[in-house]
Amino acid sequence: MMSGETAVAAAAGVERCLVSAAAGVEGVAPGALLGFRPGEPRGFWAREGRWFAHLGAAAEVRVAPSAAGSGDRFRTAWAQARGLRVPSGRERGPGRPPPPPRFFGGFSFLADHQAEGVWEAFPPARFILPELELQGEGERGTLLTLRRIVPPGADPARHEAELGEELDLLREALGNRTGRPLTRSPGPGALSEETDAAAWGRAVERILGELGEGGVSKVVLARALSLQAEDRVDPVEVALTLWRQNPGAHVFYFEPVAGQALVGAAPETVATVRDGRFSATAVAGSVGPGRCEEERRALAGALLASEKDRREHRLCVQDMVERLLPRAREVRARGEPRVLSLPAIQHLETVIEAELEPGETILSVLEALHPTPAVCGLPRDRALDLLREEEPFQRGWYAGPVGWFDTKGNGVFAPALRSAVIRGRDWRLFAGAGIVAGSVPEQEWEETRIKFQPILQALAGEEG
Repeated sequence: MMSGETAVAAAAGVERCLVSAAAGVEGVAPGALLGFRPGEPRGFWAREGRWFAHLGAAAEVRVAPSAAGSGDRFRTAWAQARGLRVPSGRERGPGRPPPPPRFFGGFSFLADHQAEGVWEAFPPARFILPELELQGEGERGTLLTLRRIVPPGADPARHEAELGEELDLLREALGNRTGRPLTRSPGPGALSEETDAAAWGRAVERILGELGEGGVSKVVLARALSLQAEDRVDPVEVALTLWRQNPGAHVFYFEPVAGQALVGAAPETVATVRDGRFSATAVAGSVGPGRCEEERRALAGALLASEKDRREHRLCVQDMVERLLPRAREVRARGEPRVLSLPAIQHLETVIEAELEPGETILSVLEALHPTPAVCGLPRDRALDLLREEEPFQRGWYAGPVGWFDTKGNGVFAPALRSAVIRGRDWRLFAGAGIVAGSVPEQEWEETRIKFQPILQALAGEEG
């Protein structure tokens, strides 16, 4: 029923043991774990039937601004995580062995990001190795993993046995939980624009002028909404509602400090790596979902036929492929995009696949790809300059890569799009639009309005 595994962690020159135990559980939903011990770090990551919920912190990876220079934060995060070295181990029973240690968290959009204000709990990079991790994956069932770092010189076998007994008690306690009550605001609260339509129009017109002069070919401009809830709204329930409402989206929720969280639902992945195989989805070009199936199909056809949207999409695919080539072989991208239909919006999408060169990891690939044209623009440096000048707010982790990685270099990261950062009752929502030749300010404003809808509906507790 249960198995254990020992890892050695190097911290400040002192070797420590990470002891793990895992067991299958039945009928335990993610909300049961996330509400189990209030006040502890927690998170939720899902796409359709595959999900992770985690609680507590056995260890943490954190990169401060002083160590977050260009590319350094990805390498620093990997080096810290590699302090956990997992030997071959041995099964201690007939059950499933624990998975490799997984670190959940993400990176800010900009390397020089300062963790302050609503972003106080979110430095340039922050990841948590959970004490408790619950994984669900379709017919494979649900796996509960318990991890703990024990003192130097301790006997791992004794701690494994103790951890196994504790895991049995946790399985029983979680199995008796029926879920968590919804905590909803009686109204939407005070919603305000941080970017008004006139300022948005001026910013888009300036970018279009740069496009006409050849300075840039695309800039992804974002805007923000501020909301003060009339009462406490539990971000876990918002995340679980997003998961139910948005099949096909990558739902993320990360609360490293009680009361400070990031939640959202992205349409794409920046990178997925599994045993050296890379995949990602390039997503750019958008249209509404339509009010019925016939209208949805018509809008999808118009999107496929739109030269403006296909040009925006092509820029994204080409840049991602070029940045992958030094780190991979057999890079493959489909010649024609397809339409990704989500409940609130439709996009052009192209799947990119590759075989990574030896030694490459999910974090080294992220270092090469982030920020992609889908969240920033092209050329990257000039687009970043324009965003610094035209966006009247700090992006923080908005549009940065969020997800998880393990000590074998595998992982999944999505851009933190269609998202909100929460601090107490204060919520700040973000959405963006790609500005290219042919963009119209009013139409791009409307695109961002559509992109705000999923999280606004989830905040209101609407089920579709």
